[in-house]
Amino acid sequence: MATTSATDRDEPLREPDFAETDALLRDDVRRLGALVGGVLAEQGSPALLDEVEGVRRAAIARREAGDPIDALAEQLSRVPLADAEALVRAFAAYFGAINLAERVHRIRRRRDYQRAGEGPQPGGLEAVLAQLRDDGVPLEEVRSLLARMRIEPVFTAHPTEAIRRTLLEKERDIVRRLVADIDRGRTPDEREADVERIRQALTAAWQTSEAPPTRPTVIDEMEHVGFYLGDVLYRVLPAYYRAFSEALEKVYGEPAELPVLLQFGTWVGGDMDGNPNVGADTILATLAAQRAQVLGCYRHDLRRLMTILTQTPDRVAIDPAVAARIDHYRELLPDAGRRLKPRQADMVYRQLLEMMAARLSATGRGHASGYADARGFIADLELIDASLARGRGEHAGRYALQRVLLRARSFGFHLAALDLRQDSAVHDSAIAALRDEPDWPERAVEARTTDLHGWIGGAAPAAPDAADAVSTLDVFRAVRDARQRYGEHAFGPYIISMSRNAADALAVLALARVAGCVEDGAVPLDVAPLFETVDDLDAAPAVMRALFDDPVYRGHLAARGDRQTVMLGYSDSAKDGGLLASRWALQRTQVELTALAKAAGVRIVFFHGRGGSVSRGGGKTGKAIIAAPRGSVDGSLRVTEQGEVIHRKYGIRALALRNLEQATGAVLRASLRPRPPEPREGRWREVMTDLAARSRAHYRALVHERDGFVDYFRAATPIDVIERLQIGSRPSRRRDGGVGNLRAIPWVFAWSQNRSGLTGWYGVGTALAHGIGRNGLDEMVALARDWPFFAAAIDDVEMLLAKSDLAIFERYSLLAGEAHAAFYADIAGEFARTRDAILAIKQRDAILADDYRLRLSIRLRNPYVDPISLLQVELLRRWRAGGSEDGETLRALIATVNGIAAGIQNTG
Repeated sequence: MATTSATDRDEPLREPDFAETDALLRDDVRRLGALVGGVLAEQGSPALLDEVEGVRRAAIARREAGDPIDALAEQLSRVPLADAEALVRAFAAYFGAINLAERVHRIRRRRDYQRAGEGPQPGGLEAVLAQLRDDGVPLEEVRSLLARMRIEPVFTAHPTEAIRRTLLEKERDIVRRLVADIDRGRTPDEREADVERIRQALTAAWQTSEAPPTRPTVIDEMEHVGFYLGDVLYRVLPAYYRAFSEALEKVYGEPAELPVLLQFGTWVGGDMDGNPNVGADTILATLAAQRAQVLGCYRHDLRRLMTILTQTPDRVAIDPAVAARIDHYRELLPDAGRRLKPRQADMVYRQLLEMMAARLSATGRGHASGYADARGFIADLELIDASLARGRGEHAGRYALQRVLLRARSFGFHLAALDLRQDSAVHDSAIAALRDEPDWPERAVEARTTDLHGWIGGAAPAAPDAADAVSTLDVFRAVRDARQRYGEHAFGPYIISMSRNAADALAVLALARVAGCVEDGAVPLDVAPLFETVDDLDAAPAVMRALFDDPVYRGHLAARGDRQTVMLGYSDSAKDGGLLASRWALQRTQVELTALAKAAGVRIVFFHGRGGSVSRGGGKTGKAIIAAPRGSVDGSLRVTEQGEVIHRKYGIRALALRNLEQATGAVLRASLRPRPPEPREGRWREVMTDLAARSRAHYRALVHERDGFVDYFRAATPIDVIERLQIGSRPSRRRDGGVGNLRAIPWVFAWSQNRSGLTGWYGVGTALAHGIGRNGLDEMVALARDWPFFAAAIDDVEMLLAKSDLAIFERYSLLAGEAHAAFYADIAGEFARTRDAILAIKQRDAILADDYRLRLSIRLRNPYVDPISLLQVELLRRWRAGGSEDGETLRALIATVNGIAAGIQNTG
């Protein structure tokens, strides 16, 4: 491996400009960087550290001086294959440290704000409630909203950043040590101990493979999501309610009893769409695993409460019902009763907690002496809580008890509601088999609807034992059985991918009836059509109108409380028509469906299928909620959390709490005092319709219609490596074919890897330039300044441009050979148009001129990400020339994919 002299390494480089308030962030970056360097020298070699430093300096010089990229690319092209993987992992270790330093600094900034005493932190619950109070919202109106309010993040298994759990735990160790010294209050000895623990975690992480040797199973994915649900959010939830309650009392002067506001969902184990590994067996296995995890959490909490609630009746009044409950449980669980210690007989709370823990254990074993459902467990906690309230126990453990009670009310015995999802075509195939009617999917919608009404009414299928329908019917049988065991809250909605008409929703009800999934005469599932492409979104109002007008479906809705969930697909609509067309179709559909549902007397809940990247609906949740159409939020937020977003938002408890507070505050604001009517909005919608059409036409002309584009895509991106990754249980394609059949995750992932970000801005520049020319710059400036919907879209595109690097992308494009000349110039031209139009509309001279923090974040990472990108180009060239076989080159390429994904923090 080539080395760089110590003299070269000692030459000063211009350091990024840190604001005065970020001095401790700079110190953390330096400290962690030095520790990473020490690990590289010890675990690799001093030569590895020299090589890393030399490349890093060259990358910084290229950025700062604006030098051509050729010299840096040439330097990296000479790296021997044997050294490539170590070099990539070294750079990844550096910006992994930067990621952690930045996350901890967010905690520090919040603490600084709270200490300053200058009022509540913007975006927090207290600030939002104070603004609502000042806007004339009385407490009773807030309470009325809270009664129907639901915040429900839904975790999915999209693994664009599937960090191994063991590495997550090492990250957590590092964060704890950084937080312990967040204000530099540790003694020298304590700080030295912290350094040793951080070094230990970094070194052990270096010695651990980033990915397991085999593709993860669905249960592996559930375990991964379980880390965030059980290790982070379970702990954070009581703090969320306490912060909300204290904010209400501080702003309105009165305490308020909060209902259950926060719950969680998951797709892991229930997302069957295109995944042959998911079905009835994984549904039951996931529910069992989630129950085991949450019961374990409760038992841990009860053991802690036993050490706190040691009150005796000779010192404080205790409700006689507590002792009566213990006597009842002695009869129900005689073995557990005999294990109670006589010398603790007067500690009645402790004895009841012991018996409750025994009941939880029996519940986990499926024993009859266990709790039938979470309501019995909650009733026991409420009994103790009421007794503590009457016995002056407010400061003698009542809050600790209430923490467990809050968790039980939100997590139940299921931890997270399991959503089910399946492609409508699978339902059609099952019905065709059951009817012995192969042409069923081709029949007219009206004819299918009539026949489905018959099945829903109880008519039997012609071929009830059809082999091609067994797996589908087994899913509904699993739902039937699981609801009896795990309760009504164990399942979220049944989502129908590729929903195109009313018959698609009725098919779910019909199949459920055939499988016997019926309770009290009704199918006990919320049916949620998913509208994914731009055309599907445009057709959504007609589909939902047909369902609301259908007497059979309205009967089903009545049994479900006249509440209809509709899922909106951000990913496939953007892949189909580009970002602007997707965003506008989503906005327009919400406007129309909100009005339609109101007229029909139905409460509609929008389930936002957002991905991690801007190209798939990612971005700041709070801004998206505020930008939503008036009336479309109405106290509800149900949104997918996936990929790198889960780790970024929920990997650290303090940040998870802040994210939940910000989302809740945005929902409060959008629901209680949405934006006032804007007289210019009618005109703006006309402009936006025109922009969306222009953008979509230009995007589709390249992506879907231009000859040779699919081959260019496969050559100019590392999609062939991504398809070989062992990071998810689901195939990368729904079916064979071109871009249309490729899942949105690998599609976006591939374009983010080559640093172009094409999926988020292609077509936008042409549309904005057209808009400026047709409507004038002043009107476009007004749209971005005064219309939150348009402002959010422009900000998201600007962020993507800042993370893109067309000089690096050109190196990838050259891998396509002759196709480079056919495509690169047009793509680069559109990038320039997009950049120039956004700068003109925002009236700025540079991208991210108003976002110092994001500029700093990108600048800190570029010296480490740029070399990995250039190494990936060189490795792709070698790997493909050698026949794209498994081996050392592929392993190095996989390391580059993981490294770039972590570095740019926006992948799939």
